[in-house]
Amino acid sequence: MRYRALVVVLLTPYVAACVVGPHYAAPKVAMPSAWSEAGEAAVDVDRSSLEHWWTGFHDPVLDDLVGRAIDGNLDLKIAAARVREARAARGIAASAALPQVGVNGQMSRSEVSNAVPPFKHATGGSSPFGARTQNVFEAGFDAGWELDVFGGVRRDVEAAVAQVQAAEEGRRDVLVTLLADVARNYSELRGMQRQLEILQATMRSQQDTRDIARARFDAGLGTALDLERAEGLLAATTSREPEIERLERRAVYRLGVLLGEEPGAAASALATPKALPPQPPDLPDIVPSELLFRRPDLRRAERDVAAATARQGVARADLFPRFSIAGNFGRRSQDASDLGASGSQFWFLVAGVRLPILSGGRIRANIQVQDARQEQTVRQYEKAVLTAVEEVENALSARIREQRRLEALRASVAANRRALDLATDRYTGGLENFLSVLDAQRALYDAEDGLAQSETSAMVSLIAVYKALGGGWALDPAPLSPIPPT
Repeated sequence: MRYRALVVVLLTPYVAACVVGPHYAAPKVAMPSAWSEAGEAAVDVDRSSLEHWWTGFHDPVLDDLVGRAIDGNLDLKIAAARVREARAARGIAASAALPQVGVNGQMSRSEVSNAVPPFKHATGGSSPFGARTQNVFEAGFDAGWELDVFGGVRRDVEAAVAQVQAAEEGRRDVLVTLLADVARNYSELRGMQRQLEILQATMRSQQDTRDIARARFDAGLGTALDLERAEGLLAATTSREPEIERLERRAVYRLGVLLGEEPGAAASALATPKALPPQPPDLPDIVPSELLFRRPDLRRAERDVAAATARQGVARADLFPRFSIAGNFGRRSQDASDLGASGSQFWFLVAGVRLPILSGGRIRANIQVQDARQEQTVRQYEKAVLTAVEEVENALSARIREQRRLEALRASVAANRRALDLATDRYTGGLENFLSVLDAQRALYDAEDGLAQSETSAMVSLIAVYKALGGGWALDPAPLSPIPPT
């Protein structure tokens, strides 16, 4: 027994070294040293704030929506189920390296024909071969074990573990997207409510202007043309209200689905209009190379490469012999009461080896398939990295330029408001025609509506920056136990 143990200890390093296939190394991807669109958009602040970036808006309603979404979102629950599926698949792969033991029992009853030998020539109804009708009772254990000498099973387990990790990163990617979608739809809802307020205020102003035009017409100081123009402008402005209300309701319904509830579930909490939350003054200064571990979609793509590399080893292991051990131990008797007797015991042990000689090219073709798939995952990873850098650059570019647009629109609103006051005063004093007042009202509404849209776009572009940087990935709503060792 001691000699066998010694042989096992001596051979273990050599058997462990016989793991075929390439050893995995993470692909190297060139990353820019800095963002082209950084400008003054990012400063060095506490980076931990990126994981709870929505709290920087100091909006209790938004905080509540995010919490409800994390608890109830169905996409997040589906992603968690995929993680559990991948973990179970990993257990299936690992079981192939372990002995398989089963217990069996059976009872059979048979009768041999009396018209053929040996019972055909038996005399006196007796036969040296026993009774024609026989019962057989059997109970025992059977076991089998395929030795993983060349590491095919170990590579399969390695691939399964990588797939578990990829599924976990996929769940985090869903979380990052969910947080951004909730904040974006909430911002668009508040923006629509602001646009509706501006529209309604403009309608009231235009109603006042129409009343002035009617009063002047009744007094013989104005014309019917002025009154009809005022009526036409008011009707045109009023026609925009249903479209804004439709977009507002769409945002409400979308938020309900993101929360994992019925579409109108969040309507009561969002019915009271509120201004857009103030934007945080600073962004974390994240360098491009940090995206590789901050963005879960990139970590998932890297784990896909690891899984595909391991499957190359699984395919190559089919070129080598397979060693197996099988055995059976039990008791068999014609009478159930005799199963406990020592004479009913039986057993056998078989050691086998199987080496593929001719497979019609199947093994080599499968190796080529896995090599091609591994190359695809590497290229997909490289593409994902480039796409991630592009998303950050676009988000930073949109934020910087929207801020410039926002300042210009604020100046435009102020100038158009002064112009409307001047036009109204001059019209009531008889120094200006009515068309100037209508033009000034139309220009002011367009400027205020454009400002509201720009404020929403600025908020959405900031959210896009947080999402592109992988904000929120470390917030794990449902921690999972570590992967059990192989």
